[in-house]
Amino acid sequence: MSVIPITILYAGLYGLLMVFLSLKVSFMRARRDVEFGDGGNADLQTSIRVFGNFTEYVPLMLVLFLLLELAHTREILLHAIGMSLLLMRILHAVSLKVGASGVPWRRMGRFISALGTLLILTGMSLLLVKPYVTSIF
Repeated sequence: MSVIPITILYAGLYGLLMVFLSLKVSFMRARRDVEFGDGGNADLQTSIRVFGNFTEYVPLMLVLFLLLELAHTREILLHAIGMSLLLMRILHAVSLKVGASGVPWRRMGRFISALGTLLILTGMSLLLVKPYVTSIF
């Protein structure tokens, strides 16, 4: 078994989600005959931002995840973090997918996924710095 099996699992799952989000952008560009950018299309712009937001957060969080696993963080906590982040990223994509801006849960889904992602990032970071902070005091 690998030294970092949990990180490998979630890296694979996030990779698959990234492929899905990337293909969505590519297919939308092809359908709308847009080579670069969003061509002024709001749906395409949204798909590009969902993919962009994913690429802005997930790589760093995966590095933090790896460091937590290497620091021997409990497996149950790693799975809770990994699944929570995956759910937040899926919720983000789904809540932005809705074409009609008047759908009531759309804004709530965006809020929950953004807040959830930031809380997970904060929690992971605190877990990593905790040993150093507590050794000072």
